[in-house]
Amino acid sequence: MTHTIASVHPLYLSAPAAVDLVRRKGLKHCIAAIADNIHADFLRWNDFDKSARVANHSRDGVIELMPISDDTAYSFKYVNGHPKNTALGLSTVMAFGVLADVATGAPTLVSELTLTTAMRTAATSALAAKTLARPDSRVMALIGNGAQSEFQAIAFQHLVGITTLRLYDIDPAATAKLVANLAGSGLKLEVCASTREAVLGADIVTTVTADKTCATVLSADMLAPGMHINAVGGDCPGKTELTADVLHAAKVFVEFAPQSRIEGDIQQMPADFEVTELWEVFAGQKAGRDNAAQITVFDSVGFALEDYAALRFMHAAALEAGLGERLALIPALADPKNLFGTLLQQQGSPSRQPEAVLA
Repeated sequence: MTHTIASVHPLYLSAPAAVDLVRRKGLKHCIAAIADNIHADFLRWNDFDKSARVANHSRDGVIELMPISDDTAYSFKYVNGHPKNTALGLSTVMAFGVLADVATGAPTLVSELTLTTAMRTAATSALAAKTLARPDSRVMALIGNGAQSEFQAIAFQHLVGITTLRLYDIDPAATAKLVANLAGSGLKLEVCASTREAVLGADIVTTVTADKTCATVLSADMLAPGMHINAVGGDCPGKTELTADVLHAAKVFVEFAPQSRIEGDIQQMPADFEVTELWEVFAGQKAGRDNAAQITVFDSVGFALEDYAALRFMHAAALEAGLGERLALIPALADPKNLFGTLLQQQGSPSRQPEAVLA
């Protein structure tokens, strides 16, 4: 069987190409489409070979690999989390990912995932809120106004119906950046002096802070009946945003419990602390919110299936738009049993002498 260049040379979607794609499609459209993919893939939960991500922790951050596959496609994401990076002119989170064909093992897509991760995280948050928050939720407190915040705001505006954002960050410059970026969005923006002030009157509270510590961002005395908490920032061992009392006061939902118990806010809780996986609610196997007064928490750490869904969207959208380029990542062999022969050939020139190769 002769393979085409496309079958051995994966599509490469660079960061500039991904930006071009989002500008062409529109951020709102991209987040909504990724949310649709996530919902569809979560409904196929049992089709996937799942595992908690592999994490290598250091003094200043973490580097993680996030793999998952079904019987047709495999994906992984490489991602870091280094809160001090901004002082060095680097992003706190940087990522890339791969899609591959399970039947052959050949990669089909190599893509940036820094921008895409921000979109898929926002899509997951909004999808969970549509499922768990009160349907009349219109006001959201957004605690942590860094790189992820605008994406969360846009997702909640267009997928959940949020009209007012109450903003707080320990760095006023971060909040000023968010306000400038969301000018003209149609959202009412209210800058607050503290988390406690920001959550007053909020239907939904999104925490998306970056400190690699067990922080007290939200405590039980800040809660109000019917509130939904979208806890995004606590996503590795030793890094939390909610006090244990918040979790005791709420019905708690997670993505993949074996990973969330290690990395999420529920790492503070006993191993038998009751949680519901989000796919179970999507599939109608378990209830979401039980009543309008109930407090709900989505303890979000990010799961590989969300990246799989996002990569599926980016791959299809890039092919449709004619974006990206073929990456000569895998040798294209006339004889697949003769890898050594690639060292004896130079493109457009006579054969190299074996002595030169072996020297």
